[in-house]
Amino acid sequence: MRMLMRVQMEVESANRAIKDGSFAHLMEGVMRDLQPEAVYFTAQDGKRTGFIVFDLEDVSDIPAVAEPFFMGVNASIEMAPAMTPADVQAGLEKAANAA
Repeated sequence: MRMLMRVQMEVESANRAIKDGSFAHLMEGVMRDLQPEAVYFTAQDGKRTGFIVFDLEDVSDIPAVAEPFFMGVNASIEMAPAMTPADVQAGLEKAANAA
């Protein structure tokens, strides 16, 4: 299932991770493991924030996806299913047929 994950990093933890190089190592591992469709970074609420679109094969994979960010940069994480326009169209067609 395509997921959109928002990763919001605690400022001091992220500062330390950037300075000591562990953030680059963290991101290398995440990119290798998730093979994300898209990754974007910005600032929200005064914090470094990343948006990662990836395929979640099974809900039991959530801890493996989230823990590197929890442990590495004291991040808060939100995940939600995400749809492409084609997914929305297919869903609307199913909804129309079910009604």
